[in-house]
Amino acid sequence: MKRKSMTLVLAGILGASLLAAGCGSTSSTTTDNTTDTGATSAAATQAASTSAATDKTDASASSSTVAAASGDTTAAASADLSGTVGTDGSTSMEKVISYLSEAFMEEYPKVEVTYNPTGSSSGIQAVTEGSTDLGLASRDLKDDEKNGLTQTTIAIDGIAIIVNPNNKVKDISLDQIKQIYTGQITNWKDVGGDDGEIVCIGREAGSGTRDGFESITDTKDQCKLSQELTSTGDVIQTVANNPNAIGYASMADLNDTVQKLTVDGVECTEDTILDGSYKIQRNFNVITNDSKQLSTQAQAFYDYITSDAAADLIEKAGAVPVAKKNK
Repeated sequence: MKRKSMTLVLAGILGASLLAAGCGSTSSTTTDNTTDTGATSAAATQAASTSAATDKTDASASSSTVAAASGDTTAAASADLSGTVGTDGSTSMEKVISYLSEAFMEEYPKVEVTYNPTGSSSGIQAVTEGSTDLGLASRDLKDDEKNGLTQTTIAIDGIAIIVNPNNKVKDISLDQIKQIYTGQITNWKDVGGDDGEIVCIGREAGSGTRDGFESITDTKDQCKLSQELTSTGDVIQTVANNPNAIGYASMADLNDTVQKLTVDGVECTEDTILDGSYKIQRNFNVITNDSKQLSTQAQAFYDYITSDAAADLIEKAGAVPVAKKNK
């Protein structure tokens, strides 16, 4: 403002000088008057330009200050967030939650995210009782569990049917899966394989993977299992070590120690899960307790893993981000 005032004063002084010169010499030529007027105009223009440039510089400096302050605020928020976030539940979600936790803790180094792989039903119970912040369930909430709990789906996972890499069988029907797991088909030769007794591997009661598998194959409470294991990793390892074994496991956790069968000619992939052509699939859910307010750090982690920004990490972990399904 001071610079603008000085500009106006300067312009006034120059104008007054011109007027005095005109009054003192009536013989001044038109050319002299034109020259003086041009100089005055140029001086005024230069002064105005200087003032404008100064104002622009001040504004730019002010904007830079605001931007810097904003960056400082974000950095301060990251530095201030601290404490522990507890997660509990599905073993099938271990890889997904690990990817998300590691990325979050990298951004917020003072926050520790813990994971207790107890199984879906145990995770739901833990969040109900308040012993964990977030429950993890690889199945949807049942009707008797919905009161007071909220389910948020972050991914979709295919339940792959797996066999030993040396097994000749490459494809199986949904009906054959049901017959194998209920004891109606007991030999691999009956489904195109070598002569050998089928060893059925499954998950423990309360497992979200087991619940999803049995619901889709219509084998609930009918499965005749040779072994009942407590984690996805155990199922994969057992099938890998037994040439006659068959099992089911999360697509997100598969490795090259086993081979997955196509089901009714459809491979378990991201595309077939998205278009629904692969039938044995289920949701990966985060469960929260409606009656308990999350801590600041737990709320920040929940917001992070349920946002579209988490989609790339979920995909890298081998599951299908629900954000892709919703596009």
